[in-house]
Amino acid sequence: MAESRPARDAPSQRAIDTPAPHTGSLARRMLLIASAWVTVLLLGGGLALDQSLTGLITRNFDEQLGYMLTAMVASAEIGPDGEVFFNRPLGDQRFLEPNSGLYWQISGQGHEDFPSRSLWDRSLTSNLNQNNIDPKITDSDQFEGEPLRIIKRSVILPGTNTLWEFQVAASRGELNAQIRRIRAILIWSFLVLGLGLFVMAGLQTYYGLGPLRRVRQAIARMREGEASRVNDPLPLEVQPMVQELNALLEHSERQAEEARTHAGNLAHALKTPLTVVMNAATAKADDLADTVIREAAVMRRQVDHHLARARAVGRRAVGLSRAQVWESVEAVERAVTRLYPQVRLDMDGNRAAEVSIERQDLDEILGNLIENAAKYGGGSVFITVDAVPNDAKFCEIWVEDDGMGIPEAERERIFDRGARLDTGKPGTGLGLAIVRDVAEIYGGAVDLRESEDLGGLMSVLRLPRPLGAGK
Repeated sequence: MAESRPARDAPSQRAIDTPAPHTGSLARRMLLIASAWVTVLLLGGGLALDQSLTGLITRNFDEQLGYMLTAMVASAEIGPDGEVFFNRPLGDQRFLEPNSGLYWQISGQGHEDFPSRSLWDRSLTSNLNQNNIDPKITDSDQFEGEPLRIIKRSVILPGTNTLWEFQVAASRGELNAQIRRIRAILIWSFLVLGLGLFVMAGLQTYYGLGPLRRVRQAIARMREGEASRVNDPLPLEVQPMVQELNALLEHSERQAEEARTHAGNLAHALKTPLTVVMNAATAKADDLADTVIREAAVMRRQVDHHLARARAVGRRAVGLSRAQVWESVEAVERAVTRLYPQVRLDMDGNRAAEVSIERQDLDEILGNLIENAAKYGGGSVFITVDAVPNDAKFCEIWVEDDGMGIPEAERERIFDRGARLDTGKPGTGLGLAIVRDVAEIYGGAVDLRESEDLGGLMSVLRLPRPLGAGK
């Protein structure tokens, strides 16, 4: 025994240890989406901000060069010798310092270049064939190791017909240094911002998926027997899943309880016949064979009854069912007519009525009701399908006969297993019990009334309509 127990436990242990198929980590998905979106936003925002700040710094730099060029043009005059001179000195001291990084030069056709002292022994390249009436800004590498930003303009000064080209040039070193500083600040700022956003996304994912971890822990507690339901307070988005889980657990418990009750009822029903057979066999009774046959028939009826109920429970658990009532009534009517040809069966009602029940179970309960009406009635049976058409949830089926009926005091007891009021006719006493049990399994009901039209018994069967079915 000690060696066989691990073999019995092995399948369940393997089922627990074997990982279930999955489509990947939900947390990883959320982090990947957040990371991709943050990266796109940071790159797009960083590039846009870099372009904006770089353009702003460059425009400020160009505007300063433009101010200097305007001051040169405003101060320039033509001397007696036809050369250009300034009527007042330019304000920036860097024009006087050699190789200071800020230069100007005036060039004219047929005249020598008029450069700033800061150019020293160098000169700016000029193109006198171009007529730049509006200021033109360009970048130049004409000085080795010193990239320049140049603004130039062509002007005809008063007192001369010569087209003079005014140029102001500044080293791009200061401009490039400012751009590098701005970009360094942007890069570090966006790195810190991106790191903070990634950390926030991670914390948000961990905190956001916390309720799912709590559900998992609650399920583990249920598996260990510490709880029977998930009762922890949870967010609204998770609550519907928990409600469905609790409903599934309740459904499973109800099915297990039904199975236990069913097994107990069957055991109790078989106990008495088995005891009778055992006593007869022990006493070696003369009528042992008859006793065995009689009690075996009783046990068979009980087994048939419980098998019918078990089948109904199993089919109900599969899912939503749908059956046409009129078709089932017609099938039962044909079978009952062959058994009781002297009985007249009439039908009326809604031919399109549907109920949420398996067709086999509907045939069984209708067969019991209609056969009872034909057997115990006076020869006339009337069946009404969907007798209350205004009821949106349930479909009522009336089975009426013209017999003696059943006293009101006996109508509830007749549903007990084995109960029979007329023992003069063959029967098991299980028909109405099966009808009631199967109807209740599907959420319906059955009760007995007095028929106002025929004067006998009226069986009222209520079965739920399918979801979404019309009246």
